[in-house]
Amino acid sequence: MKASTKSPRLTRRDALKAGAAAAALPLVHVQTASAAGSLKLAFWDHWVPAANPVMKKLVAEWGKKNHVDVTLDLLSSGAANSKLPLTQAAEALSGTGHDVMAFATWDVQHYHQHLAPMDDVVGGLIKQYGPMDPVAEYLAKVKGHWMALPTSIGSQYKPTCARISFFKSQGVDVEKWYPAKPGNASTAAAWTYDELLKLAPAAKKAGMPYGLGLGQTTDSVDWTGAVLRAFGGELVDAKGDIKVKSDAMKECLEYFQKLVPSLPDDTVSYNDASNNRALISGKGALIFNPPSAWWVARRDAIKVAEDCWTFPNPTGPKGKFVPYLPYFWGVWKFSRNQSAAKELLSWLQQRDRVQELCNASSGYDIPPILSMHDFKVWETEKPPLGTLYNYPLRPWHDATTNVSAAPAPAHIATQIYSNATFNVMITKLAKNKQSMKEVLDWAEREINGYINM
Repeated sequence: MKASTKSPRLTRRDALKAGAAAAALPLVHVQTASAAGSLKLAFWDHWVPAANPVMKKLVAEWGKKNHVDVTLDLLSSGAANSKLPLTQAAEALSGTGHDVMAFATWDVQHYHQHLAPMDDVVGGLIKQYGPMDPVAEYLAKVKGHWMALPTSIGSQYKPTCARISFFKSQGVDVEKWYPAKPGNASTAAAWTYDELLKLAPAAKKAGMPYGLGLGQTTDSVDWTGAVLRAFGGELVDAKGDIKVKSDAMKECLEYFQKLVPSLPDDTVSYNDASNNRALISGKGALIFNPPSAWWVARRDAIKVAEDCWTFPNPTGPKGKFVPYLPYFWGVWKFSRNQSAAKELLSWLQQRDRVQELCNASSGYDIPPILSMHDFKVWETEKPPLGTLYNYPLRPWHDATTNVSAAPAPAHIATQIYSNATFNVMITKLAKNKQSMKEVLDWAEREINGYINM
């Protein structure tokens, strides 16, 4: 089962070409009484079955209370079923459709010129509950303005999900590294990229190679980008300057030269289902993923689920970075009921509603508001009890969230991300045996092309 929110290979141009297909999308209606106005919402169709009914219930509750007739459409996203991006493209092009649209990682940057600013909504929530995650701010702000509201629905971290028994066979107790209770940085410090590399040959020898891909979809792009940041590397800095030939980049690529031989033989062809299959089948010692694979294992392979423990990504020379892919809700400029739309979205992101939705998703959704990382769901999910306790970032984790290609300016970063530029670099060096100079020169040419488009 796929854990990613969207395949990075689907570009906006692809979606625009196919936009007409969105006209045939099915609708899910929420019935309200005594409607004095109307709203049409297009939200992400959650992969956790129990999450959608809760969202429908909440939207209906708000609509009835406020005398607004609300139509809720739940649209899927992904390489095989792309109703959400197709609808985004069609409505932006036509200037008509829903009032509110869900947007995955980079989509706010793609469509910001068609969206109403959300500074009032986001500012109100920050005043109530404290700051948003910096990655959500990086992705949703344009020229100093919030162009969409970060939402918990669909937002995910991609930390380590490790097989407890394999690590114990190597003399490591991951539950002591990251206990299911408040811990301390000294125990967490043992999980480093050096440790990951040291144990990799044993995992492959045991028939359980790490389920880590070097493909060109989000799961592969996200974990390698976190490694690069942990080594202090960047492809492009915040000013837009190319940094592919830095010492940190070379050090990180040399690390991958050592690691890749211990990864699955088909690592370069991994898609977003591959790492899930590796874990669920019992043939992967670890993956970097939200708890979707663990959730399916709980349903279909309980013995595997009982042997899983989730905790942040390893620490590198420059720190610990955890991939974060947030979702957003935006209000189209052409909406005739922007005030009601904003009121509903703010209401849905109040703490009680966010907690109810997180409970329904079995803890999959990560609230973008940092003060909401204390929900009990992550303490009580099992098996084993506490397996998701360290899925949300805790202060003692000493970790930073990351989206691959940051901190580059967004118009460059989206191209780096969608073209999986860093993964192609790794493959050229570690699989195709090109020289370091050839790889760095190629990357510099590619990124210059992105900048000059």
